[in-house]
Amino acid sequence: MREIVAVIPTYNERENIEKIVDVILAQPLELSVLIVDDNSPDGTGEIADAIAERDDRVEVLHRRGKEGLGTAYRAGFRYALDRGAQYLFEIDADFSHNPNDLPRLYAGACEGDAAVGSRYVKGGACSNWSIFRWMISRGGNLYTKALARTRTIDTTSGFRCYTKRVLEAIPLDRVTSQGYAFQIEMTYVTEALGFKIIEVPITFSEREGGQSKMGSDIFWEGLRVVWGLRHKYSDLTYTKVSGTFV
Repeated sequence: MREIVAVIPTYNERENIEKIVDVILAQPLELSVLIVDDNSPDGTGEIADAIAERDDRVEVLHRRGKEGLGTAYRAGFRYALDRGAQYLFEIDADFSHNPNDLPRLYAGACEGDAAVGSRYVKGGACSNWSIFRWMISRGGNLYTKALARTRTIDTTSGFRCYTKRVLEAIPLDRVTSQGYAFQIEMTYVTEALGFKIIEVPITFSEREGGQSKMGSDIFWEGLRVVWGLRHKYSDLTYTKVSGTFV
């Protein structure tokens, strides 16, 4: 596995997985792809295995069933870190995130400690969204910023690049959120540990093929999680110089 790894969680993404892997590997970065499949009933895992069989830059981590976005990323991070990864991307399989933005996210992580593809900084945008969906997303980020006092503007973005030092510092076992709340929780903890997040403007697009995983349970989880973040991590202090918790 190479030092730069794109982690792709999948569940029923047979229409997209081969295309997205091809575009990711075509980027001007020396990277590997790790597909974390939750035993997709549509055969995504088998397609992923076939891709990995013919390209040694691709690896597949199979899980027993649909266990959620947060646990998929946590499992993927651990797998890649154990194999020497230094920079780890989060990216969706459905082309909502443009793989052509990967080099800019990587540059952002090199400049700071982590990079977030942001829809709400200057130059960022959402493509083909209804005004209602935009208001829900934007309102959720403002809600998070007000209650959790985050500096990052787009806390729910799932297009990211983390450095090894950030992921090894975060107590991943305590990050228990699943849907977009996972991104909020990771943002909060990254900032609480004193790391610098660079926001890189991106355009978020509607998915290509397959079905959306967004549901009301994910929305309500986000509302609940934000309320408890400051209390949950009130004990968390980290000194970047020594690399230890105090």
